[in-house]
Amino acid sequence: MKLIIAEKPNMAAEIAACLPGPNKRADGYIETGGGVVTWLFGHILRQAEPEEYDERFKVWRREDLPIIPAPWKLVVSDSCKKQFRIVKGLVEKAAEIVHAGDPDREGQLLVDEVLEYLQCSKPVKRILLNALDEKSIKNALGDLRDNRDFFNLKQSALARSRADWLIGMNLSRAYTLAARKAGHDLTFPIGRVKTPTLALVVRREREIANFQPVTHFGIKATFQHTNGSFTATWKPREGQSGLDAEGRVIDEGKATLVKLRMQAAQDSEKAVISGYETEKKSEPQRLPFSLSELQIRAGKKHGYDPQTVLDAAQSLYEKKLTTYPRSDCDYLPESQYVEASVIIDNLKKSTEAALSAWAGKADPAIKSRAWNDKKVSAHHAIIPTQVSCPLDTLSEVERNIYFLVAQVYLAQFYPVHTYHQTKVDVTYVEETFKASGRVTLEAGWKALYGKEEEPTEGEEESATLPAMKSGDRADYAGAEIVQKTTKPPSRYTTSTLVEAMKQIHKYVKNETLKTHLKAVSGIGTEATRATIIKELIDREFLKVVKKHLQPTEGAYILVDALPDELTYPDSTAIWEQTFNDMVDGSVKLENFISEQTAYISDLCSRSGGIKLKETEQITCPSCGNGKLRIRKGEKGKFWGCSQYPECKATFPDANGKPELQNAKTTEHACPSCKDGRLRLIKGQKGNFWGCTRYPECKASFNDEKGQPHIHKTAAQETKCPICQEGVLRLRKGSNGNFWGCSKYPTCKTTFKDKNGRPVYR
Repeated sequence: MKLIIAEKPNMAAEIAACLPGPNKRADGYIETGGGVVTWLFGHILRQAEPEEYDERFKVWRREDLPIIPAPWKLVVSDSCKKQFRIVKGLVEKAAEIVHAGDPDREGQLLVDEVLEYLQCSKPVKRILLNALDEKSIKNALGDLRDNRDFFNLKQSALARSRADWLIGMNLSRAYTLAARKAGHDLTFPIGRVKTPTLALVVRREREIANFQPVTHFGIKATFQHTNGSFTATWKPREGQSGLDAEGRVIDEGKATLVKLRMQAAQDSEKAVISGYETEKKSEPQRLPFSLSELQIRAGKKHGYDPQTVLDAAQSLYEKKLTTYPRSDCDYLPESQYVEASVIIDNLKKSTEAALSAWAGKADPAIKSRAWNDKKVSAHHAIIPTQVSCPLDTLSEVERNIYFLVAQVYLAQFYPVHTYHQTKVDVTYVEETFKASGRVTLEAGWKALYGKEEEPTEGEEESATLPAMKSGDRADYAGAEIVQKTTKPPSRYTTSTLVEAMKQIHKYVKNETLKTHLKAVSGIGTEATRATIIKELIDREFLKVVKKHLQPTEGAYILVDALPDELTYPDSTAIWEQTFNDMVDGSVKLENFISEQTAYISDLCSRSGGIKLKETEQITCPSCGNGKLRIRKGEKGKFWGCSQYPECKATFPDANGKPELQNAKTTEHACPSCKDGRLRLIKGQKGNFWGCTRYPECKASFNDEKGQPHIHKTAAQETKCPICQEGVLRLRKGSNGNFWGCSKYPTCKTTFKDKNGRPVYR
């Protein structure tokens, strides 16, 4: 039996449809005339947690760090146990196996790790699918490769997975413990992607807080040419007085003097066209959407957060109205170009008037740059399918997302946008003025977007400029001084943060690493970016204020506590280069993990010496060593000791402060030895309180409504007058209370009790 293991159920269904019939669907697999097709749900095996290696790791302790698995363990995910059993049974029956994971490193790993977990030694072939249309699948089925050829690709994925585990599990513990030592009730979520992402928001907020607005001045001058009037902007000379370091005019008087000179020369001096340049330019069609680009576009146009966009795209995909949503690619396979006519015809019938009108003018003969097999990755861009879309049955979010996907798809069948770009330099009173203009020759695909595709602010482009040539003369016709004030950078929204994660190369500290990060399309994946942002919000490191993201106090503490190598994306660029070298075979997995182990060990040791701003702390009145921290319990908030589990003292919360007076503590400092703590013990004759340093300290006290009955007398602090080493304490004997030495049985001195005091005789 030939067994094909696909990465996901939808991929399995598409492959099965391209195999000889008859097809019969069973529980967890599909029988065909060309073999059995089963599927995974992405990674159905997960990395074991630290406590699954050793029970002692359930408690976070600095002395246990770093935790380095040897050997590494995988565990079947709870939600995938049924499908795993099905795959296991099919693998045992198979004579030959075909690996049908995505043609990338994660797709390679998630099937390979299952086969290795099952200790499968049967021959394995590899199918490489870049698209799920019938032609592409049949071509790939006819060109199977030996899976052993992709060993290095799997090693690269293992390196990424294990290095992420080492960072997340060790550094989260190391820096969390350091923070708790300073009294912060925080658990730091440290990760190769999460931490630099959070740092982006923290740094942006500090830029805004430290921003000093600058007021600067400019001149808008109007000139009259024979062929018409136009407006140009004054460009001060470099080194001219009154400028700041950015070349802005900050002295209004300087701008006023220039304007006065211009007015004075109006009747005696002509302006000269010192430069005139016209160039025909074109803009190709906007590419179809990857998930990130769809999230960014929908966020800017509709204000949707990335998770909302992903959920809607996933729903449209499950309804077979759009293609696979978690794509990192914005290109399309050339084989799918033949489907264009069907999709366009469907959109002509759309109940959405704009889509219908645009589809009616689309030209299926136009083939944009989007159709390019060489640039298609594991998945192609998100586009409409050949299934007609009943828009009236969709939710508002789904309709809007479908509209964006269909709009950009139709744009591929419109001409490129062409225009004339004109730039003019004007010299007048020895000053330079500049103007630029754009004249549309053919709107092309931009006809679908209108003002959405207008030149951005700052380009200062007017619709038209009169025909001119260098050397022409013009008359000065007037001017106005324009005052502007610089603005702070904008806060991130969830969608612009996704954009920043995708363009993370702009934020590296080491400029030489920009190319590496640009080549890998940023940090995180299409499927994880929204989840990472949501986790930072859910864990209260980010908060959403009027759709903008702001860091919480915990975010500042985390970013300030960590070294730069964890808060900047530079290390990711280095890692990605290493992963690529691993695919080529020039770097070995073992060597990389060894280097990472040393790196993690160094960071763990350095974490103990970090300086954090300490919070206002209340010493635990029970043990006298720990600090009280607020916690969340099943019945609400309460205060507990930072020395837990050694000290289990708890106190009720009273408006953000521990209520100490009426608290029922479970531990008290031992008044006898001063070092131990009293704990409630169940004895044969009832409850009593004893010292944790037993048998060195045998102090015991009666229980009184859940509290130790301690006689606070001067005698209690008195040394034993016989041995001069022990302390006298009240005991309960068969004939009543008496006082005995804490050094018993070494010192057997006893004294009678009288009204809570020892009687010396």
